[in-house]
Amino acid sequence: MAAKIKSIYVCSECGFESAKWAGKCPGCGQWNTMQEEIRDTSVGKGAVSTISHTPTAQPMRIREIDTEEEARYHTGLTELDRVLGGGIVKGSLILVSGEPGIGKSTILLQICDFLGQSLQILYVSGEESARQIKLRAARLGVNSENLYILTETDVQAVVEQMRQTKPDLVMIDSIQTMNMTELSSSPGSVTQVRECTNAIMRAAKLLEIPAIVVGHVNKDGAIAGPKVLEHIVDAVLYFEGDRQMSYRILRAVKNRYGSTNEIGVFDMGDKGLRQVENPSQAMLEGRPKHVSGTCVTCVMEGSRPILAEIQGLATATGFGNPRRMATGFDYNRMALLLAVLEKRAGYYFSNLDAYLNVVGGLRLDEPAVDLAVAMSLVSSLKDTPVRDDAIVFGEIGLAGELRSVTHAEARVTEAARLGFQRCVLPAHCLRQISAPSDIKLYGVHNVREAFEALME
Repeated sequence: MAAKIKSIYVCSECGFESAKWAGKCPGCGQWNTMQEEIRDTSVGKGAVSTISHTPTAQPMRIREIDTEEEARYHTGLTELDRVLGGGIVKGSLILVSGEPGIGKSTILLQICDFLGQSLQILYVSGEESARQIKLRAARLGVNSENLYILTETDVQAVVEQMRQTKPDLVMIDSIQTMNMTELSSSPGSVTQVRECTNAIMRAAKLLEIPAIVVGHVNKDGAIAGPKVLEHIVDAVLYFEGDRQMSYRILRAVKNRYGSTNEIGVFDMGDKGLRQVENPSQAMLEGRPKHVSGTCVTCVMEGSRPILAEIQGLATATGFGNPRRMATGFDYNRMALLLAVLEKRAGYYFSNLDAYLNVVGGLRLDEPAVDLAVAMSLVSSLKDTPVRDDAIVFGEIGLAGELRSVTHAEARVTEAARLGFQRCVLPAHCLRQISAPSDIKLYGVHNVREAFEALME
């Protein structure tokens, strides 16, 4: 009997299936995400669930489950261990995502060199040949005896290899190249990505083998594939930063075994990714002195305070409408701060172009950055440099007042450690701080007081 073939449309964001194409997904409301797939209805949905032939698990009493050997695998990179919550947990499934060329495959090979000293690692590549991986490993100085390379795109063959060899760690590069022969859709489609990830997840949990999966991103910067892909895995790590710049930020978007507030900072070089132990000092290297429009602030990334330089530029416009541009900061938040400066503080930007840039490729979304953004723009407007030894932080309200921020003492301590002698902060934060002896604190109530304190 001939196989029954039919065409369906699947949303690439949420996985919603429809018999007809629609410009707007009925499930998640996103536009232009319905993609056509050819499905063999003679196989049936039930066949997909039995592809991996996983034995049925038996129920256990919770007190009988042994957790004494819950040791984590340290990767050899303290920045990566920090993001993971202390290391790689046995049986966990980790998704590493980011733009092309950001360093996903590079960091996987680098940790193989350290983990390969005591663990057996299976590196599955569906994009590169074994010779290409060998050349890249030689460039990075990776030559472990326990690193095994498998060039395969059939996920069933990968799962079977995991059962036979039982490695200590599996790496899949990338999930978009994996496919199941029982599914008629092409590799990288919503169905293939979802089912391949499910098969790897079931094998990792059953055999207690941690697996690291590389996932590509689409043109909007989101992880390619349905949103359910992020729900399947235990941790989602995302590489941020411009690939044209050297610094890379590794952030945990989801982590079942640790905090999602920690970040890791890396520097891309000829020999791969180098971890930056002191990101505050690295971000401030090359900072200009006695130049208007630049200001230093302190942001909290998890439990770590990081100093960042913010540059603002206000100049006469050559257009009918003034232009606004922000890099590394929310554009709408910048427009709000410009309106507050004009209405509450008397600094007029209505006929000026305003540009804002966060140095080093950082993305700042914390309200404590408001005061530094305002000070950099006002400094450029007045063409008056902010003191080089000063650091500012604080949230600005719509009335022009400064609101207190969290972790004020940790921010001040980090600034004092790097040699800053003056700190301008909301007056309400002074009660929470036992200040170091080598930094002077200025508690202010509004933007004008802050600007005057920085000009003294």
